[in-house]
Amino acid sequence: MFDTLTGKLETVFKKLRGRGVLKEDDVKEALREVRLVLLEADVNFKVVKEFVGKVQERAIGQEILSSLTPGQQVVKIVHEEMVALLGGTQAKLYLAPNPPTVIMLVGLQGSGKTTTAGKLARNFKKDGRRVLLVPADTRRPAAVQQLKTLASQVGVDAFASDDQDPVAICAAAVKHAERSLYEIVILDTAGRLQIDGPLMEELRRIKADVKPHETLFVADAMTGQEAVNVAETFNKEVGFDGAVLTKLDGDARGGAALSIRSVTGKPLKFAGMGEKLDALEPFHPDRMASRILGMGDVLTLIEKAQETVSREEAEQLAKKLRKNDFTLEDFRDQLRQVKKLGGIESIMGMIPGMNKMKLPEDGSGGKELGRTEAIINSMTPKERRDYQIINGHRRARIAKGSGTQVQDVNRLLKQFAEMRKMMKAMQGGKMKNMARMFGGLR
Repeated sequence: MFDTLTGKLETVFKKLRGRGVLKEDDVKEALREVRLVLLEADVNFKVVKEFVGKVQERAIGQEILSSLTPGQQVVKIVHEEMVALLGGTQAKLYLAPNPPTVIMLVGLQGSGKTTTAGKLARNFKKDGRRVLLVPADTRRPAAVQQLKTLASQVGVDAFASDDQDPVAICAAAVKHAERSLYEIVILDTAGRLQIDGPLMEELRRIKADVKPHETLFVADAMTGQEAVNVAETFNKEVGFDGAVLTKLDGDARGGAALSIRSVTGKPLKFAGMGEKLDALEPFHPDRMASRILGMGDVLTLIEKAQETVSREEAEQLAKKLRKNDFTLEDFRDQLRQVKKLGGIESIMGMIPGMNKMKLPEDGSGGKELGRTEAIINSMTPKERRDYQIINGHRRARIAKGSGTQVQDVNRLLKQFAEMRKMMKAMQGGKMKNMARMFGGLR
């Protein structure tokens, strides 16, 4: 996510931080480079102009230039202005005081509306709310069945109707939800490959008839500036309360994320980080700005970890670490936790400094985890408990059983031995605090 943008901005800031004294011309030169980087990332040119202007106005003040760390001060200003550009504070969904809360999803075909509906339903279900998914796209083949399948996967209900009028379907669904005491109703409306009059009219009619509490515009971040143009049109023709950016885990340059809020005046409320139904994050402007600037996002990483690691598991791991009794079996369990968090590529950008580490360009970072797990699975329970008994004969057998090479087994065992040494050195405060942070211990 934003790898190219992050890398180029870091190069600019490295030059600034490397200078003990900054002159006004140094700052202006750096901001000219920032301007080019943002334009290359497909950020709206008006947004870039305003953003760079605000940073420059604050950064060339005498107080900044005469400080002990002027380069760091300028980076701090860039971060603060980027947070403001992205909305300043988290914009949460409005929940009606008298249920059901009706949420209407709008956007072009292929933007990820239906999948987003399933993800939202999962989030609400996880919070203990009764959710009704409403398939209001009667034009796209299999759209209704797709939403019903998603509803089944997340364990919520889907509204059934033989009507072909989207307005009538949505109205009937809301009445059914009121009678049946549903707390959340999510309307998955139709899209088109491009904006047209009939689509806008259909959405306006649904909105006027149902009066949703929240209308969310769903956009594909991969389409860059085009997503911003489409958002502007939807906001003008239909109106929406917030946006959801999908496919932010892909090769998105960042243009849509950095432009939609400024161009439409409407906040980003969620970010889709993958195809899986748990890959929907609330949009935090401060955390996203930190990711873009290569500062990591530890808070989101902790939240993800606390969802997948139970208190008992964390306590058990902490005890093993204290006793230096961490085995290959425990290591395999931790690899599985990483997979639950979204894989190595997903979490690296959340750890400060880790974004600089190079993963294989073919995207095989996740495959490497799978290969490591296969090697450990090919060991006997006794070998997993005591890796030091694994001699040459055993290594050959493990390699053959896991479909790998003996060199791969040797590499894993060497890395594991080094890891245990590091853990022994870290015993005490640091390790205890890490276990507490990720396990939610008190």
